[in-house]
Amino acid sequence: MGGRPTHPADLHVTLAFLGEVEAERRACCEAAAQGIRAAPFHLRLTRVGHWPRPRILWCGPEVEPAPLLPLVGALTEALRPCGLRGERRPYATHVTLARKVASFDARAATADWHLDWRISGFVLAASREGPPPRYQVLRRWDFASDSPGSPLCDNAQLSARAGGDGRVAEPPNDHSDARHPAS
Repeated sequence: MGGRPTHPADLHVTLAFLGEVEAERRACCEAAAQGIRAAPFHLRLTRVGHWPRPRILWCGPEVEPAPLLPLVGALTEALRPCGLRGERRPYATHVTLARKVASFDARAATADWHLDWRISGFVLAASREGPPPRYQVLRRWDFASDSPGSPLCDNAQLSARAGGDGRVAEPPNDHSDARHPAS
């Protein structure tokens, strides 16, 4: 299998990828994100897969949680006036576990595990050069919550599974991310 594992603090789910943006466009994106309304929900990660072309090992849900695709759609539409087009490919909820993975034996992925990730907001994050963690949260948006002060996510379970130290993940690359257990 091989590859370069994702640092536990960099684990995230991307809702919309912005790429590199100048200050004016970033301000537009932040204003657009401010108008997004959603309730907290759970993301159940149950599958492990491999995309050979980008050489990505990932985990994702067997079934998308009902609020997730409308959230992605609302954010994509809100970002259009900022000059950002949505992805041409269908949205694929996933957490990148490792990069540069040449091959993967699907039989090695057991179906007897799952991870429930409480999603209670999302972030704008930027990538940086240097050693991991590579992502820095620039701004956070909380969803409406019945428990004030709850964290955006609880990354302890996901980090522990990834061999990490249980710190809350801080997501990526000038793009909005669902705060998983990252946006």
